[in-house]
Amino acid sequence: MGKRVAVVLAGCGVFDGSEIHEASAVMVHLSREGAQAEFYAPDVDQMHVVDHVKGQPTQEKRNVLVESARIARGDIKDLAKLDVKGLDALIIPGGFGVAKNLSTWATQGKNCVISKVVEDALKAFHAAKKPIGMCCISPVLAAKLFPGCELTVGHDTECEKWPYAKTAETMKELGCKHVNKHVTEVHVDVKNKLVTTSAFMCNAPIHEVYDGIGKMVKEVVRLA
Repeated sequence: MGKRVAVVLAGCGVFDGSEIHEASAVMVHLSREGAQAEFYAPDVDQMHVVDHVKGQPTQEKRNVLVESARIARGDIKDLAKLDVKGLDALIIPGGFGVAKNLSTWATQGKNCVISKVVEDALKAFHAAKKPIGMCCISPVLAAKLFPGCELTVGHDTECEKWPYAKTAETMKELGCKHVNKHVTEVHVDVKNKLVTTSAFMCNAPIHEVYDGIGKMVKEVVRLA
């Protein structure tokens, strides 16, 4: 029987939901590891809807669970119904939806509030000593909830390759240890069973993002 891994989504699309390529990479690599992905998302309205052609917010309203169902091919449950007992691990792909719909990181940074259902899920897996995998911006959730943990969002010095490196500095201010890693690498916090990789925090070719996520998934399944 393969490992059952909860994958928490935050909508559909990089600027207002889950990053689709990251979510897809998680699905492919879980399948390759013989693990079963079970999708969840909070049943709430998105913070806003972004026109991905213009890169600007619109007046439209969308639901996070309904939009996430697009990625999950319709097979998805309300995150409020997640039961950690029947699951072996948790993975949260990135995308701005993590910082807008799963938390208020986009507007409040280190002073953010994490959605109660997201916080409950993360704390439940952590308490059960079950592994948690995160990529791109999603490690900020662990930085907020688990002081002293070790994480990577790539590099902590901003440059053309690492345009979001200030995130690492903010995470350090929350009391966690940030470990610089290349996009194809992961960091494993053995004590907290956290596996993180930078994904699209790096301006890298998509196959390198895909490979880094593959290593993250492999480690999560190994620890489960």
